[in-house]
Amino acid sequence: MFTRILVPTDGSDITKKAAATAIALAKSLGATLYTLSVKEPFPYSAISEMQPVPPQEFFDAQERIAAERVNAVRDACQAAGQACEAHTVEAVHPWEAIIEHAKSKGCDLIVMSSHGRRGVTALLLGSETQKVLTHSSIPVLVVR
Repeated sequence: MFTRILVPTDGSDITKKAAATAIALAKSLGATLYTLSVKEPFPYSAISEMQPVPPQEFFDAQERIAAERVNAVRDACQAAGQACEAHTVEAVHPWEAIIEHAKSKGCDLIVMSSHGRRGVTALLLGSETQKVLTHSSIPVLVVR
């Protein structure tokens, strides 16, 4: 059924629940699991020289945070006996990076979490999960 599963992570508790679901599903199907954390790009502007954090320090911090997130998923995979490939990418729009990464790895399922916001709150805040659902041609399993 599914042979390549992507589970993006932002390190939140709700994402950990999605990762646990993806790990169990991948293990039961004998699928390959991929995890991804999206890093924010440096906020360049006309006053970049006045930024409180130098660009390299910003990049290093973003990579450290993203690596911690994917390593947490990789550690959970290792504990469950599930192989996992971990990646970090930089992107302005995480949802686009998630879809592109899933395509580049040949994934046939994306497993993501949802905070379960409804009504006007959901409309105003939006969500990366909603954007992936709207734009992905790959099936998306939403974990709540």
